[in-house]
Amino acid sequence: MSESKPFCISKWMVYQAWLKVRANGGSAGVDGVTIEVFEKKLKLNLYRIWNRMSSGTYFPPPVLRVMIPKGDGQERPLGVPTVGDRVAQMVVKMYLEPTVEPAFHPDSYGYRPQKSALDAVGTCRQRCWRYDWVVDLDIQGFFDNIDHSLMMRAIRKHTDCPWVLLYVERWLKAPVEASDGERTARDRGTPQGGVASPLLANIFLHHVFDQWISQEYPGCPFERYADDVVIHCRSFEQARRVKQAVEARLRRCQLKAHPEKTCLVYCRDSNRRQGYPLHRFRFLGYDFQPRRAKQRRSETYFTSFAPAISRKAKKAITASVRQWRIHAASDKDLLDFSRMFGARIRGWLNYYGCYYRSACGDAFVCINRRLVRWAMKKYKRFRNRQRMATQWLRRIARRTPELFAHWEAGFVP
Repeated sequence: MSESKPFCISKWMVYQAWLKVRANGGSAGVDGVTIEVFEKKLKLNLYRIWNRMSSGTYFPPPVLRVMIPKGDGQERPLGVPTVGDRVAQMVVKMYLEPTVEPAFHPDSYGYRPQKSALDAVGTCRQRCWRYDWVVDLDIQGFFDNIDHSLMMRAIRKHTDCPWVLLYVERWLKAPVEASDGERTARDRGTPQGGVASPLLANIFLHHVFDQWISQEYPGCPFERYADDVVIHCRSFEQARRVKQAVEARLRRCQLKAHPEKTCLVYCRDSNRRQGYPLHRFRFLGYDFQPRRAKQRRSETYFTSFAPAISRKAKKAITASVRQWRIHAASDKDLLDFSRMFGARIRGWLNYYGCYYRSACGDAFVCINRRLVRWAMKKYKRFRNRQRMATQWLRRIARRTPELFAHWEAGFVP
């Protein structure tokens, strides 16, 4: 270590960080430099990042703010760092993650190795059968309202590495730049979209929520995926107390539970016949609610409190399929559609079809309808003959179901 390079950061780590950033993809930041453009002068760009990070002279550029639509018609701000800044953030993440990962709670699922959203949904499903009540917690504007001083205090509990602390603090304070060039200083929050942001969010909520509720309410298990939280309770009174305590805890940590979205839910099923008005909640794209289920070894049906694809997710799938404009692509055939959209359809089915798959039928019927419209427009013999086009497509689906994942799952026209 020399006076000009006070921080010991290896060039190998910077290169490995670049490989991860390239694999993740993503668009350009405020400098307009894409991954492809960055790679053309890769050696020079990586050396510049290593040199500045090692000497303590690296200052992150502004984060590009992009507004993306939400399912409720509103927009969510997404922060897009430059490619070079993503590499620098990945260096810090690669150093910090192995240190903090063993300390995280097992019921924290978001953005962690060997854990997934479906793991959280499955655990939540099992616990809803054992616990009668749920606190559906929504933290209002979490990423935009993280207190920087509390964040740094949380990180210092896991590392005293000076360059990690230096660059995390600089990233927290980096300004945000809108598409029109207007810059906004930031005194709180961390932008969604940053490479390090999910890890920082997990560190923050580990101390603010995970450790606290495990100590204060050890009999109330939870599932947390980033800022999406479900807490299980045995009685209405316990759920009410937990909700009030969590809201107070968040206020002390400069956060706020959403007053409308945070609520108590009764997990009604055949064995729970109390009349409580709210018995549905949404978690990670699944609607948990009473559903008709069949006994495994008999023809008897009962009511189970179970997850299935949410209505919001169905609408999102329908909107995406509508944008494909399948019915207008008369120059394409079914094999073309399979190559173009097959992976997307399989991804939807693998995720939303993991639990209560039959509920996915409504989401995939829109694909079949547009394929029927495509056949009616492409082939003269099907003009104004929807029934014939549907029967023709059904025969193909049964003969070659491997063309589309939803056909393989039985959702044929």
